[in-house]
Amino acid sequence: MRYISTRGQAPVLNFSEAMMTGLARDGGLYVPEVVPVLSKAEISAMAGLSYEDVAFRVMRPYLGSTFTDAEFKGLIAKAYAGFSHAARAPLVQLGPNHFLLELFHGPTLAFKDFAMQLIGQMMQAALAKTGDRITIVGATSGDTGSAAMEAFRGLANVDLFILYPHGRVSDVQRCQMTTPAEANVYALAMDGDFDNCQARVKDMFNDFAFRDGVRLAGVNSINWARVLAQVVYYFYAAVALGAPERSVSFTVPTGNFGDIFAGYIARKMGLPIEQLVIATNQNDILNRAMKTGDYVQNGVTASISPSMDIQVSSNFERALFDAYGRDGAAISALMDELKAGGFHISQGAMGMLRETFASGRCSEAETLATITRAFAETGEVLCPHSAVGVKVAEENLGAAPMITLATAHPAKFPDAVESAMGVRPNLPPRMADLFDRPERVTRVPNDLGALQALIRERIAR
Repeated sequence: MRYISTRGQAPVLNFSEAMMTGLARDGGLYVPEVVPVLSKAEISAMAGLSYEDVAFRVMRPYLGSTFTDAEFKGLIAKAYAGFSHAARAPLVQLGPNHFLLELFHGPTLAFKDFAMQLIGQMMQAALAKTGDRITIVGATSGDTGSAAMEAFRGLANVDLFILYPHGRVSDVQRCQMTTPAEANVYALAMDGDFDNCQARVKDMFNDFAFRDGVRLAGVNSINWARVLAQVVYYFYAAVALGAPERSVSFTVPTGNFGDIFAGYIARKMGLPIEQLVIATNQNDILNRAMKTGDYVQNGVTASISPSMDIQVSSNFERALFDAYGRDGAAISALMDELKAGGFHISQGAMGMLRETFASGRCSEAETLATITRAFAETGEVLCPHSAVGVKVAEENLGAAPMITLATAHPAKFPDAVESAMGVRPNLPPRMADLFDRPERVTRVPNDLGALQALIRERIAR
């Protein structure tokens, strides 16, 4: 299995190299040269299997010789051993033909755990073979950072730095990043918004002297391994509802486009997905792009669903790469235009995107109303991100069962949930003392040089 950059000018890599590299050296994102297709028989055979067994069958074709079958099965088992639900990703019925896929039973109560726990195991195993040490720098709007901290804290071959926008994550998200005591993980509260954090991470990758000097790696969804691990739960949920004999649809609350791009890969692999619905909050650049063909930034507005407060959706580049016939030069030109504020998607590319994706938007008031109504009608408590998904899903219900991804536990966003329901959701008992734990955080400016100097200083200790 070979991996190529969306901008066409970076070296072709194998799976292990793509996982360790993160962002391609030409600024693009790695994608598989060819997406393997599973037969109906292979998909049918997943019925009744454990989540771990489905993960092995879905991901194995992408790995090449990076791990033996026995090694990979062992890594999967370690990755999901800490999940609190035996099904890992249980389905709950919300209404006629509408189901919720609960992806918040991992260690940090968010869907990011599915990928991060596994990529942590895979990276550590690969590094243990070579004796190498890497520096991981990631940006987060909240959940990626806490999931990365949990997955990499204490690992012998990794130093991890997470940039999060100061004052723009929930208190639970912040404490999950600032309370790990292990010396190899660092929380950096940066001035600005998530897009600023993400831009500085990309700047570090594009500074090759720094990148090579600290052996830089990434765990944001720019990393192909992150996206691949998320493909699994699309198969797991769809098969539970009758696939491949029955088509299903998915609605995905998304800001950075990684989670729904995983669904796109599942569809290309042969999973019969009728609709892939993009659900955005008030920072609705993806919905606007789908409706108008113009991908134009207009600033980030803080919301009660902060993990979606994004205007530069990195993984959208992967979808554009396919929509433009895998023309790396065309993608490079679009990304140059994005630096100036935005770009127009060509008619042909827009046709492909609209054949593949639908979209919708959910306002702040609609988010709160959906939380209130879902609890009254079903007893299900939704986090604000999941509520965005449910509202948009209800506007797109059809003959095929609709599965909405519930991306986080409601207790991660207690203020928003309490304002909607009048009841404050509790953290699980194992996290009840979260706010009593000492915090360890460094406030940093939105300045590339200062960030690089801090990282060099910390890893030299």
